[in-house]
Amino acid sequence: MYNPPHFEETRTDVLHALIGAHPLATLVTLTGHGLEANLLPLLLRHDGSPLGTLVGHVARANPLWREFDPSVEALAVFQGPNAYITPSWYASKRESGKVVPTWNYVVVQAHGPLRAIDDSVWLRALLDELTARHESPRPVPWSVDDAPADYISALLRAIVGIEMPVTRIAGKWKLSQNQPCLLYTSPSPRDGLLSRMPS
Repeated sequence: MYNPPHFEETRTDVLHALIGAHPLATLVTLTGHGLEANLLPLLLRHDGSPLGTLVGHVARANPLWREFDPSVEALAVFQGPNAYITPSWYASKRESGKVVPTWNYVVVQAHGPLRAIDDSVWLRALLDELTARHESPRPVPWSVDDAPADYISALLRAIVGIEMPVTRIAGKWKLSQNQPCLLYTSPSPRDGLLSRMPS
């Protein structure tokens, strides 16, 4: 992606924090039909490698796990908060009028080789891990064991795991760093945007 130095975020812990806060990724793969994009939640495992490994699962009916080109790295895009920025918020609008609207956003892109994992033991461990990650903040967390065992067994047969060791990662925090100070004095969408971003 185009990433000028004043927008670039390189701290791995910050990039990982955004992935954790916004795990629904757009996973882009190359297939015999061209580029394919699938939306799916991915979990970042801190496995001792420099950048971690992304894991998730897809429906067995989804051709993603059979059709991706294993010789080409996949791309996982994690979109953080974003907001429209009006020229009215800049002092330069009153001073010279030389300002235009823009869009502020935060994004992380992770690249790596993709592999499919068709293993019920691996998948069950992944489901437990994913469930714990997303249910643990709840007052009464749901567990995979709360569902009937035969029901879970049937669901496990209907999914395939995917794993992507991250070989490179890039972050872009486009927050009007290249613009003069904002003029507003009351809360704005940009306030909310900034308050929801990992720092």
